[in-house]
Amino acid sequence: MGFFTSKINSIRNKIFSILPNAISSSSVSEAASEVTVEPHLCLNRFDPVELSELSKILASSKPSTCILDPIPTKLFKEAFPLVTAPILDIINLSLVNGYVPQDFKVAVIKPSLKKPSLDPDDPMNYRPISNLPFLSKVLEKIVAIQVCEHLNTNALFEEFQSGFREYHSTETALVRVTNDILMASDKNLVSVLVLLDLSAAFDTVDHNVLLERLEHVVGIKGTALGWFKSYLSDRFHFVNVHDKSSSYSRVTCGVPQGSVLGPILFTIYMLPIGKIIRQHGINFHCYADDTQLYLSINPDEPNRLGRLQACLEDIKNWMTLNFLLLNQDKTEVLIFGPEIQKRKLLSQSPDLNGITLISENKARNLGVIFDQDMSFKSQVSQVCRISFFHLRNIAKIRSILSRSDAEKLVHAFITSRLDYCNSLLSGSPQNVVKSLQLVQNAAARVLMRIKKRDHISPVLASLHWLPVKFRIDFKILLLTYKALNNQGPSYISNLIVPYVPNRALRSQTAGLLVVPRISKIRMGGRSFSYQAPLLWNQLPALVREADTLSTFKTRLKHFYLTGPMVKI
Repeated sequence: MGFFTSKINSIRNKIFSILPNAISSSSVSEAASEVTVEPHLCLNRFDPVELSELSKILASSKPSTCILDPIPTKLFKEAFPLVTAPILDIINLSLVNGYVPQDFKVAVIKPSLKKPSLDPDDPMNYRPISNLPFLSKVLEKIVAIQVCEHLNTNALFEEFQSGFREYHSTETALVRVTNDILMASDKNLVSVLVLLDLSAAFDTVDHNVLLERLEHVVGIKGTALGWFKSYLSDRFHFVNVHDKSSSYSRVTCGVPQGSVLGPILFTIYMLPIGKIIRQHGINFHCYADDTQLYLSINPDEPNRLGRLQACLEDIKNWMTLNFLLLNQDKTEVLIFGPEIQKRKLLSQSPDLNGITLISENKARNLGVIFDQDMSFKSQVSQVCRISFFHLRNIAKIRSILSRSDAEKLVHAFITSRLDYCNSLLSGSPQNVVKSLQLVQNAAARVLMRIKKRDHISPVLASLHWLPVKFRIDFKILLLTYKALNNQGPSYISNLIVPYVPNRALRSQTAGLLVVPRISKIRMGGRSFSYQAPLLWNQLPALVREADTLSTFKTRLKHFYLTGPMVKI
């Protein structure tokens, strides 16, 4: 426990050492206390939960057990009908009185390796993940539902914050960022992408600043605010490794990683940063503590990076004032666009407030490897390499597995990787998709135990697996349907435009989308704003006009499975 505590203290001390300079040079501190919610719209209290809602939340919760739980979670869930009254009372007394039981505020820290490739013997490579009592997570989930409803109703979420929000994901975030960069490249512009890295961001959150933000920025007051004061006070944690525990340590700052409320509270904590970035006219996107800035420019423009430099300076000052530390050594920069234009920009070797503009060849962004040419070839290569590794292991034990169990393993270790953010590959050259198709073919052969020379298309059809190219198109169309039916982020909906004919035409034009003009098929032609309407307009009206998401998915898959398939 001492290592994690000293690490946070070291970061806080470093912040305190640069705090005077940040205060003297900052012009953004007032953003943190800006009131954005009318008094009559404030969340003054939490509503008591009904037994039916509590039962539903309990049933949907993972049966993971904390060593602080008196009985295994699975047994508790089975016995819940016998103890409904006292459990309901505990939850509702907490909500109504604004008090969190002390037993709910103790966490077991399970050190988690940040990346599999890191040295497991180096403590610096671990992050502290809090494991909390099961019932405390149920209480947090109930509070989280009411807080998110308040934030959504009053439009208090940052539009470009995709972390832990309904209809938002890492994929929707990357679709928007990638779309903007590809369309800028299509216009012969250069885009500079800065991936900010924060040092232990969740663990350095200042509780007083967080409470001010809850009250003044998102309008949580009364007993609801009192509940959060109780939640943040008198918290303790200890490390447990190999059944050995450290002594208890008081939590003086931070929100627990691994909790239900931690990510939501951090999102609220970071709300003012969007206003700061917008003041400089910089594009950005956030996912929890991952923040990326991107600016598309003409290298021939004077002072072309001035806005980005000023923005980074304000961000550094704001973070210091809010007890967050920007790690400049781990902040990465990627530059995209035509080669000639990129060389013009790099020839100046400008400095972005301590971040040297030496473009990386590639960088990981929300789990996806970005290449300088936006080809995602590095990402595809990694997916293929890891997938084949797992596939070889599955093949070794295939003879002792049932088909059902083998298929579960294939989906868990192979298909999930093929599908992760695969919409970014829409419009990619055939050779890029072919590499992934070879992985799917091999997975089908291992699962069905067929020879390498046997034709694969009938096998994929029998499994009802769409080939990789169609899986990519399927994802694009799924995002499009959601965007058109208010089931997706507004920043995705803004990328597609319904087609409105100048005069009344046949009904076949109903529900079509405008396909934007592009200059380069390898750039603008791969953007979501181009691919989405292009693919959508090719669908039969019966598919486009599905009244529910599940119906749309069923009809779309049937359309692809029964239509002309790509030869594998």
